Amino acid sequence: MKDKFYQYIQDLQDTITSKLESIDGYAQFQEDIWKRPEGGGGRTRVIENGDVFEKGGVNISAVHGELPETMRNHFGVSEANFFACGLSLVLHPKNPFVPTVHANWRYFEMYNQNGDIVDQWFGGGQDLTPYYLFEEDAKHFHQVCKTACDNHNPDFYKTYKTRCDEYFYNSHRNEARGIGGLFFDYCKTSDVMSMEKWFNFVREVGDSFLEAYVPIVEKRKDLPFTKKQRDWQEIRRGRYVEFNLVHDKGTLFGLKTNGRIESILMSLPPHVQWIYNYQPKSGSEEAKLLEVLKQPKSWV
Repeated sequence: MKDKFYQYIQDLQDTITSKLESIDGYAQFQEDIWKRPEGGGGRTRVIENGDVFEKGGVNISAVHGELPETMRNHFGVSEANFFACGLSLVLHPKNPFVPTVHANWRYFEMYNQNGDIVDQWFGGGQDLTPYYLFEEDAKHFHQVCKTACDNHNPDFYKTYKTRCDEYFYNSHRNEARGIGGLFFDYCKTSDVMSMEKWFNFVREVGDSFLEAYVPIVEKRKDLPFTKKQRDWQEIRRGRYVEFNLVHDKGTLFGLKTNGRIESILMSLPPHVQWIYNYQPKSGSEEAKLLEVLKQPKSWV
């Protein structure tokens, strides 16, 4: 399974970066191959200063070795080895009418001293963070997510949409980071789902990413915008940074386990503002966005 999934994310990285380069039309992804001293490595691809994408990364990694102490404590084991691989992406467009997007799909195995698999699971998801709310875009993104889920289990979309709303939430601001999508983790063998079925589900969600995001980009990337709208985008990017550094488990885990810092912080946008106690004008499009972020909404 680990070989099959790692091959899948290598191919998916190629597919996604090729499509995004064609949309941008100017910038190209720069590739960085790196190795992890404790075992494994990855292939980081970053795009910067494009016509469409101000900054973005589409990264894959496959790491292995002795389970770090923080994870041994989490799983209640004294000794164990592990293998983990995944694809993680974040895209920060230049135009404030194009939403930021984040996605990742990952697989994990844990072994005993004899090298036998004692635990394994899939995780992942994709979520959208707009700066200006176009309801048709939100509905499109969620409909693609729902269709991918419905092909495997009619309960998946509701369950993983709810988990996404709960996870990507800035509790210190009492607002969501964005308008959500899907979030799933610890997807293990059960009476109804084998690891092969989980693989097929995660693959379908991953394959749906471009369908969910690209039409939105193409529709909004050439809309004219003002400096005021750009300022609002950078203020909201500050909330994105806050979530990643304060709440995101993946970021915190990477920082605490000697992870590769450049890959971990790839998700941060290049231009951000923190304005003291900034409040948008009542009734404005900016205020409309904040209202939606206060309470999870059913989009489809």
